[in-house]
Amino acid sequence: MKIKLLVELFTPSIIMQYAEYCGWALARAHARAGQPALIAGYMGKGDEFDEALADFVISYAQQNERDFEALVQAARQGRIDSP
Repeated sequence: MKIKLLVELFTPSIIMQYAEYCGWALARAHARAGQPALIAGYMGKGDEFDEALADFVISYAQQNERDFEALVQAARQGRIDSP
């Protein structure tokens, strides 16, 4: 069954909790898909992967914001149909 969460109504604290749950589910799915001990050994004990992932997430979010702004502008200029 699929559901659509109304994330636009989430408060910042709810968004953080939702992100944690999504990260947990993704990590669990990936751990079950491979060899968790081997993956953990590859990742190491440092913060490098965590920091790289956080940097990627921030960059990705910023790109999404730029893409959305471009979409809004295109709709305002009549280059695409607005919903």
